[in-house]
Amino acid sequence: MKKICSAASLMEAQIMLDLLEHANIAARLFNEHAQGGVGDIPFTHAYPEVWVVRDSDFARGQAIVRAFEKTPAETRVVFCRACGEENPRNFQLCWKCGAGLEAMWG
Repeated sequence: MKKICSAASLMEAQIMLDLLEHANIAARLFNEHAQGGVGDIPFTHAYPEVWVVRDSDFARGQAIVRAFEKTPAETRVVFCRACGEENPRNFQLCWKCGAGLEAMWG
């Protein structure tokens, strides 16, 4: 297992985890509850971390994470057809249910 990235927030980590899962890359999320310890531990130790399970998926996973990180901020929104949740327009997957949003970009 290899650490692929640290995320700025739990929501960002979950999105990366969903993108990896969508690409059939098994990954795990660590430190999802560590932000409550900030002050007692260094804040950099509390960042949510995404790890790939299989080392052979590391390079492909890094490419997915890099592409996500390079995506410019988007202020427009789309609503997921599966669950109705509001998502930024540039998301590929719904942050709540993980359903694909590609068809809604038109």
